[in-house]
Amino acid sequence: MNAVWEKFCADLLDAGNILQDEIVPQDPLTQAEGIRYLSRLLRYATINCVEYTDPRWPSFTSAPNPNMRTKIGADNPDNVYMRANISGKYSYRITGTRGNIPLLTFGSRVNRYHIDGTMLQTGDLHGHDLPVDEHGRFSFTASVDKPAEGAWLPLAPDSNLISVRQTYQDRVNESAADLSIECLDPDGEFTPPTPEETGRRLAAAVANVRGTANTFLEWSRKFQPRANEIVDWGQDFFQSAGGDPTIFYLHGYWKLAQDEAWVIETEVPDCEYFNFVLQNFWVESLDYHRTNIYINNHTAELNADGTLTIVVASQDPGHGNWIDTDGHREGTFAMRWIKADSHPIPTSKVVKVVKVLDE
Repeated sequence: MNAVWEKFCADLLDAGNILQDEIVPQDPLTQAEGIRYLSRLLRYATINCVEYTDPRWPSFTSAPNPNMRTKIGADNPDNVYMRANISGKYSYRITGTRGNIPLLTFGSRVNRYHIDGTMLQTGDLHGHDLPVDEHGRFSFTASVDKPAEGAWLPLAPDSNLISVRQTYQDRVNESAADLSIECLDPDGEFTPPTPEETGRRLAAAVANVRGTANTFLEWSRKFQPRANEIVDWGQDFFQSAGGDPTIFYLHGYWKLAQDEAWVIETEVPDCEYFNFVLQNFWVESLDYHRTNIYINNHTAELNADGTLTIVVASQDPGHGNWIDTDGHREGTFAMRWIKADSHPIPTSKVVKVVKVLDE
């Protein structure tokens, strides 16, 4: 057998040990989703660590697109997530058509998921700061040194990633931005990979799978002891993992019996966007294409007094905004306030479903 491939397979086998960690539920559904999760991470890792690795010829890739179907770290069903491998050694031009999607942000990062589970912020640029021409097109520079004119995404010398978040409120009537990226000052010529270089890229892909999986396993480990509570764990925790600085994050764990419902009550701040998303143990959103596992500010029905009631249950309680557990008994969740004037912490309680039906 080829030695490079043999090492890759052995390293990948070791990464699967995460499925047997002491906190991982061993029921068939969680285990099946865990196997699928690792395959998704590998698919995305090989694209970004084997194919699009040279920062001189970058390209945007997208985790949740129909071919990838990769969900990482409390993915938002309303988001288009994109990324490009870059280097602070070079300068880049990002161009695109704006579309009419409400929220668009660019960030330069030092991606260290494969090392310590962090993603350090080195620069941010928001869609409302982009000059757009009469044809809806825009262009900006990403570089360490600020350009003489035009919009700018700052890079640090050790920046290795540009990330993009686009957030829908109403997918039917909104269109996402179309983006491209080019390196302005590439040095040297393209060289085909050698077996040794391919081996290094495959090793990086496995490290990415292992690092990403371990990062969010530790999130579940942190949240699990306080199931069915909504806690502000401190925003620095989520920002260090690559969170958007304009978002206030509430993450946690939930666990319900078949006949139980989790009732969440909250005030709603003045904000550009909010949502609540139900996730599995692996911190992946549940199947939002097939069932109602999340709400946002466009779809949520507020109470007469402007507050919000969310009911997480295995069956429709006929009250509040129902979030379907979709056959799951436990998992994680995410709630986001984006560009909000305040950050209310919801209250919650677990009740029998029959009680909710009677209210």
